[in-house]
Amino acid sequence: QWLHPGKKLLFMGGEFGQRREWNFDGELDWALEDEQDHRAVKEHVRELNALYRATPALHEVEDDWKGFEWIDFTDAARSVISFVRRAKDPKNFVVVVLNFTPVEWESYKIGVPEAGSYCVLFEAGREAPATKKRRAALLASPEPLHEQPASLVLNVPALGALVLSPRPAAARSPRGPRAASSSRGRGGEPSKTRPR
Repeated sequence: QWLHPGKKLLFMGGEFGQRREWNFDGELDWALEDEQDHRAVKEHVRELNALYRATPALHEVEDDWKGFEWIDFTDAARSVISFVRRAKDPKNFVVVVLNFTPVEWESYKIGVPEAGSYCVLFEAGREAPATKKRRAALLASPEPLHEQPASLVLNVPALGALVLSPRPAAARSPRGPRAASSSRGRGGEPSKTRPR
């Protein structure tokens, strides 16, 4: 629900995987937080909350079709769906891929709104969150697919989710980050060197 449009509801123990239905006569099963699997669920929810807050495309346009666009919802054979979420600035978007099977799909191809480099903002799956992976940047080619102008090949984790974001133009250039950092002083503050 963090990735789909609409307001979120996390109810009475959902944040740590409460097993029993909520009972107004009793308290939650707080002892579950001592178990590893339930601590992992809590950490997973914490990561999703942080992603939601930090990503305008996931929360700025929740009640209008301008904030949501299907990429592909027809792959019933592999039970994978993909869609785009957009912020108020439509150029600010993320691509979401969800796999509802216990099988990892390798070299899976989807359409994306633009060609270029993409980074993985969030990844979860059968092995996550216990095993966190750091992926290299993914490169989308200008080959149309799914009524999108570009396409991307990626591995989709079993029972998993991927949230992808196009990398800024400066980050795509090998000189971009270095040039940006050279003009800043310590702590990322602009350099105060006077021009000669």
